[in-house]
This record gives sequence, structure tokens and C-alpha cells, in this order.
Amino acid sequence: MREKSADLTTLENEENMASDGGPESASAIPVADTSEDETAVGRAESEQLKAENEQLKKERDGLVDRLARLQAEFENARKRAEKEKADFKDVAHGSVVEQFLPVLDNFELALKSTGSQEQLRAGVELIVKQMEEILRGLQVQPVSTVGEQFDPRHHEAMGSVEREDMPDQHVAEEIRRGYRLREKLLRPALVRVVSNPKQTNE
Repeated sequence: MREKSADLTTLENEENMASDGGPESASAIPVADTSEDETAVGRAESEQLKAENEQLKKERDGLVDRLARLQAEFENARKRAEKEKADFKDVAHGSVVEQFLPVLDNFELALKSTGSQEQLRAGVELIVKQMEEILRGLQVQPVSTVGEQFDPRHHEAMGSVEREDMPDQHVAEEIRRGYRLREKLLRPALVRVVSNPKQTNE
């Protein structure tokens, strides 16, 4: 009986200690206050993001400025190139025109001439030779025609001529002279082409 009463007394004492907020009580466990730490961390992160944002804005503004300068430089270079091209074309045209001015002078003199028809013809022939010399100096050559094999790349047929003394499909007659600048065709020669019945019948 004494042992049972002692156990009951011990049990009651433990219950009383628990209800009184003793060392075993859950409410006695200390709880850390982390609100201030979280606020400090959040503030630091906000400052870092703000600094990164400012840095990105500076980089963006720098790139935009650089792009604007590059566009301006490109536009200026394009305008300079167009002006140089136009100037070069003017110089080239002026050089060619300058060479033909004496020819024009000679034509005007021929028109004012009161000489005979033979003298006028001789004067025009000299002018033609003068023009041919200028064209040769500009590397402009006439297209070969009479006696040559008809070539649609350089000749334009204006009809055919029946002949037995020339090979078939060769140029029999030149109607208008063609010209080429080096290897570039300026205009084709207008020609009449041989139609040789002896060769076509064979």
C-alpha cells in the first residue's frame, strides 16, 4: 500500500510540474525571432537587383548610342560612294565628249563649205576616219561582218541573199555596222545572210 501511494504521489507531482510550465513544458522551448534577418536579406537582394538593373540600362544606352553612330557613319559612307561614282561618271563622260568635239567642229565646217560634191565627200571621209581613230582609242571595235560565219551573238539578220560564190549561212552584206567595247557587245551588226542553193540542196 505504501508503494502504491508513493507512485501516485510521484505521478501527481509530475502532472503538476507540467501544468505549471515546468522544464518539460512545450511552451518553455525558446523560439528564435527571424523577422529582422529576413528583412535585412530582402533589402540586400533588392539593392543588388537595383544595381544590376542600372548596369544593364547603362549597357543598353551604350549599345543604342553605338548603333546610332554606326548607322550615321554608314549613311555618310554611302553618300560619299554615290558622289564619287557620280563624279567619276562625269569625268569619264567629259573625257569622251572632249574627244568628239573636234569631230563636231569638222562637221560644222563641212556644212559651211561651198566646195564641190567630191570635195565635200572627201571631207566627210576624213571626219569618219577621225571618229574611227577616237573609237579605237576608246577600245571600241567594229564587229566583223562580210565573209564571216553568221553569229547571232554579234549579228542580226535582216534577210537573206541567194549566192553561189559564198558559203551558206555567211554574211553577204552589212547594212549597219555593229560595235563592241573590248568583249562587250554595244550593238549587233545588221546584215544579210547568204543562202547558197548548191549547199542547201546537198
